[in-house]
Amino acid sequence: QVQLVESGGGSVQAGGSLRLSCAVFGYTYSNNCMGWFRQPPGKEREGVAAIDSDGSTSYADSVKGRFTISQDNAKNTLYLQMNIVKPEDTAMYYCATEPVGLGATMCLLRLPTFRYWGQGTQVTVSS
Repeated sequence: QVQLVESGGGSVQAGGSLRLSCAVFGYTYSNNCMGWFRQPPGKEREGVAAIDSDGSTSYADSVKGRFTISQDNAKNTLYLQMNIVKPEDTAMYYCATEPVGLGATMCLLRLPTFRYWGQGTQVTVSS
C-alpha cells in the first residue's frame, strides 16, 4: 500500500526558511511524477513544484527562485526547500505522486488530482 508522510512544517517569520520532507512507502513505480501542492485557507489547491522521472522540474510562478524541489531516491524521500517565505505561502502543503510520465510542467498542473498524497503539513508565515 502506498503511503506518503509529510513533515517539516511549522511557523516561520517572513523572509525565513523551511524544509519540507515527504517519505514515500510502498511505491515501486519507476516512471512517475512527484511534487508538492498546497491549499491556502479558503482557497483552491495549487501545484507548487514538481519533478519528473528524468529529473526535470517545474515551479509555480509565485515560488520560482525561492523554492527548490529535490528527491533522494535512496531514501525514497521528496523535499521542498522553502526560502524567503512570504505570508501568502501560508497553507497546508501536501506531497503527491502518480505513476505516469507527463513531463514536469503537466505534472505540476495535475498534482492536486493525483491518487497518492499524504496527510499534509501546515506552514504558517507571519509578517
